[in-house]
Amino acid sequence: MSNQEIAKLLKNVADSYIIKDEAKFRFQIIAYQKASDTIANLSTELRDYYLDNKLDKLPGIGKTLKEHLIELFKTGKSSQFDWAVKDIPPSVFVLTEIPTFGPKRAYKLVKELKLTSEKTVIDDLETSAKDNKISVLDGFGEKSQSDIIRAIAEFRLGKGKTTRMTLPYAFEIAQKLISYLRESPDALQVDVLGSLRRRAPTVGDIDISVASKNPKKIIEHFVKYPSIERIIEKGDISSSILVSGGRQVDLLIQPVEHYGSLLQHFTGSKNHNVHLREVALKKGLSLSEHGIKIGKSKTLKAYSDEKEFYKAVGLSWIPPELREDKGEIELALKNKLPKIIELSDLKGDLHIHSNFPIEPSHDLGENTIQEMLDKARSLNYEYLGFSEHNPSQNKHNNSQIYNLISERNEEIEQLKSVNKSIRIFKLLEIDILPNGNLSIDNKSLDLLDASIVSIHSVFSMNKDDMTKRIINGLSHPKAKILAHPTGRMLNTRPGYEIDWEKLFEFCKKNNKALEINSWPGRLDLTDNMIKLAIENKIKLIIDSDSHSTSQMDMQKYGVFMARRGWATKHDILNTLGYNEFLAWLSS
Repeated sequence: MSNQEIAKLLKNVADSYIIKDEAKFRFQIIAYQKASDTIANLSTELRDYYLDNKLDKLPGIGKTLKEHLIELFKTGKSSQFDWAVKDIPPSVFVLTEIPTFGPKRAYKLVKELKLTSEKTVIDDLETSAKDNKISVLDGFGEKSQSDIIRAIAEFRLGKGKTTRMTLPYAFEIAQKLISYLRESPDALQVDVLGSLRRRAPTVGDIDISVASKNPKKIIEHFVKYPSIERIIEKGDISSSILVSGGRQVDLLIQPVEHYGSLLQHFTGSKNHNVHLREVALKKGLSLSEHGIKIGKSKTLKAYSDEKEFYKAVGLSWIPPELREDKGEIELALKNKLPKIIELSDLKGDLHIHSNFPIEPSHDLGENTIQEMLDKARSLNYEYLGFSEHNPSQNKHNNSQIYNLISERNEEIEQLKSVNKSIRIFKLLEIDILPNGNLSIDNKSLDLLDASIVSIHSVFSMNKDDMTKRIINGLSHPKAKILAHPTGRMLNTRPGYEIDWEKLFEFCKKNNKALEINSWPGRLDLTDNMIKLAIENKIKLIIDSDSHSTSQMDMQKYGVFMARRGWATKHDILNTLGYNEFLAWLSS
């Protein structure tokens, strides 16, 4: 089962307990909801944690739930999960996927209208609403009925909070809205909140906060956003809208003097905040989005600055990317958090695809080598590595491949003479074939300064065979970097299985690096694997995998992942200057 399927299963269990007896099963509901959130936001497959016997290392997964998950992985089902959802029609869980449909509401509709088919429950509910069969039900009415019709219509279009967005997609939507909100003179500070501020690889919805003395004017400005589809809610200090593409954006406004408290509270994560509040309670402090209540007097002290909020609890400020309850609070109490990497620390990009006609095995870039060098100059880079995909093996013989690489090298040598400020590395992104061989021969490889190697086919190999394949490919002296190491594609394809202990051991012994790929659909390595790689002293490189000059700005997403993985500039090779990086590449 995938992470999303398991997260959904645990959510169904929590919903079942809510339906059966919310008061009696209060603690079970909280536990299953917390575990569901944890698993849904994992950037590594839960099965890998099971295989490594590390399920209990995850926030929200205690001894009992660990046992249930082990049973699930071993047998394909859990007797406890089966008992919890017993007697709840499966069609209920289909309806809870629709925004605004809580479990009790979904259960009542299913029972009252006898909506028993999982396959047709949404269609059947819509028909019932249009036939005016819902408005007559106790606790509903005509407005509820019309709201249900609209919710179903938007669900069909993928609108609202039904699907998780990749971080880059959510980030771009939010940046446009933030720029728009800052046009208002009443917006004194504007920030994103939640998983987006923590730079999680996927984001459920977009939350934005504003510090202002005039909430009414901010709300009026917000609901006039040019790309709005409709207003969902418009209150005194909060509002929700649907923007183009059907994504929901929630706005929350706070007075300046309380803004730091709000920023901390609504950034999360839930596990981080729970742990922080436990620390605060031991000091006689009570935390909320409004400030900190001190001692028995319960006097509320407001905080306009988030750093001062953390300081009041006795911690150094914790960057949002680290707030996942992975040891950051303990280190912040000792003022020993690492200084994590900044985008400005990068000195170059080693994974760039130009439009040079190398007749590659995969897609070609859009811009010339010179155009990409000009872009690199605007980014203040010292060097750029051109790594087009290797020429297609199916369409060329070895001699033709050699000639194509030679022609590209000649152009690069000519450009070196007129681009003194940007140094160039002659690389290629080379396929590792299923047998572990590289897809070009040694004679062609000798034309390169080094190569990036990667998997682009046959993803279904078992862990041992895939690990052997990757290590064989990386064993060539010219192979220095493993690109997008897990092979995952966010929301579409899980990563392949690798024996990370063996791969780490090989990389460390043979001076190889793993890539943090910034491509929006990849964000690979995952943040958990970055942290583990750093703990194992593995060299890392952040690359954009750009196929055009505009995509070279995507490096920030790789940096976000690196920050979530606790990386400092010293953990990332392309923070080195040209001469130092060349020395590593040539070693």
